[in-house]
Amino acid sequence: MNRFTSRYLLVLVMLPLLLFSSGCLFRSRKVEQRASTAPLLTANQQELVARINAEAAQIRTMNATVDIAASVGGARKGKITDYQEIRGYILAQKPAMLRMIGLFPIVRNRAFDMVSDGQEFKLSVPPKNRFIVGRNDVINPSSTKPLENLRPQHIYDALLLREVDPQNEIAVLEGATEDVIDPKTKKAVQQGTYIINVIRRDGGPAWFLSRKIYFNRVNLTPDRQIVYDKNGNVATIAEYSDFRSYNGVNFPSRIRIVRPQEEYEIGLKMVSLKLNEPLKPEQFNLQQPPGSQLVRLDANGNAQTASGDGK
Repeated sequence: MNRFTSRYLLVLVMLPLLLFSSGCLFRSRKVEQRASTAPLLTANQQELVARINAEAAQIRTMNATVDIAASVGGARKGKITDYQEIRGYILAQKPAMLRMIGLFPIVRNRAFDMVSDGQEFKLSVPPKNRFIVGRNDVINPSSTKPLENLRPQHIYDALLLREVDPQNEIAVLEGATEDVIDPKTKKAVQQGTYIINVIRRDGGPAWFLSRKIYFNRVNLTPDRQIVYDKNGNVATIAEYSDFRSYNGVNFPSRIRIVRPQEEYEIGLKMVSLKLNEPLKPEQFNLQQPPGSQLVRLDANGNAQTASGDGK
């Protein structure tokens, strides 16, 4: 062994001793415990998909009275405007029918009335004397008329979880953590969550991320859903809380719906909810009010107006 090798080995032996024996060379600090201590349930991908499909199959119709809180604006607009809470009504029937009515406070006149059959929508805005019709896939955000950005299909997709279609969709399980409020300390802590990523093929060979469904691992309840457009952008964020039993079905009594591209948010609080009771076809029939301005949106979202009833 030569002199250089001997010195090298001596340094390797002495260096750890110097580091750990000299207090001035290191310091320790406490790390705050931010992990949830709640007991968590476990499930695999097949079990979670089965839960999604079972819960989706439980609901055929919905008849709800709701309190609606809305806000519009964000970074692009430079400000956020909160609207006064109003009373509203929601009718839904699978596979894709939805009608939603919002009433002004006190006077109870209609602030809006909208309906969709899954393909096309109609939106009546009496305060503006406008009646808008178009396809559900048309996106034409209006910065000056935020109420006209409402689409019944957006509400429908957020309200009712769809089944995972084995013919056109693939489900992938992801483990993650999310911030929750600890019920004892009232502080934010991290808690494990399951995410089912639903990848969809829509009329062609290409696949795209369609939605993410988050599960609360305390009770394996889906408490959040993110819906994406075909370009990978977040289209809708829906959050579900305060689950209750309605007609024997576990359903959230509070739902928060965020549309980041149009920069509006809707909060729904269930006042009453009836599930799986028969609905009539005429309850989804929305006629243009006499004298209102008809606005037709073409495939590119361009508005074509006509006076009167548009006939």
